[in-house]
Amino acid sequence: MRSKIVAGNWKMNKNLAQTETLLSELAAKLPDTDAEVMVAPAYVNLVGAVHSLEDSKIEVIAQNMHFAESGAYTGEISADMLLDIGIDTAIIGHSERRAYFGETDEVLAKKVVTALDKNIRVLFCFGEELEDRKSGNHFKVVESQLKNALFSLEASAWSKIVLAYEPVWAIGTGETASPEQAQEMHAFIRKTIGDAYNSAIANGISILYGGSVKPGNAKEIFSKPDVDGGLIGGASLVADDFVAIIKAI
Repeated sequence: MRSKIVAGNWKMNKNLAQTETLLSELAAKLPDTDAEVMVAPAYVNLVGAVHSLEDSKIEVIAQNMHFAESGAYTGEISADMLLDIGIDTAIIGHSERRAYFGETDEVLAKKVVTALDKNIRVLFCFGEELEDRKSGNHFKVVESQLKNALFSLEASAWSKIVLAYEPVWAIGTGETASPEQAQEMHAFIRKTIGDAYNSAIANGISILYGGSVKPGNAKEIFSKPDVDGGLIGGASLVADDFVAIIKAI
């Protein structure tokens, strides 16, 4: 049975005091759920977050990591550094890393290999831009992103991967992705993996949806058969909203 997952990506938000307050609220209000619940605070607050949640079921994860073990990479964080503070899951390939920091499929493939070699679970993000959707190339773009970054992996590696489909065109654009569009793409993703590997891997992989999930639409989105949870942005920064989304799954 596939894992149900709700992960909050806090991006570049919340200072130390705000982080501690939000973590405390989430820990106190966390509903009884079989779903995995994750939060990704800013790097400078990861150590404190791990300590704050040591008695909670909420997992602290990283927003990014570098592909090198060490070296002259100013401002970057290695897999070993994450492991050393108790972090063993990292988001890789977020649309903002691709768009603002020039991360290519080739760079992301290297990051994935490093993470897996270090036994770090990968929450791999991908998805098409608005122009891809409007031109009808959205399936080709998604297939290419998966193939270039992940399809050279051994079949056994997929047990350490969670996928997060982000329709970039539905985030902050005024456009809206329907639950049916989410299901359509998630089913396509699962079929693409099945064709490249096998049905066991395809049916076992958790695929999260990352297109502006909110308390008001979470239940309908999560009810779709190929949607296994969400990678939540803005709504994860408000305790009651994030808790409502967790309850929806």
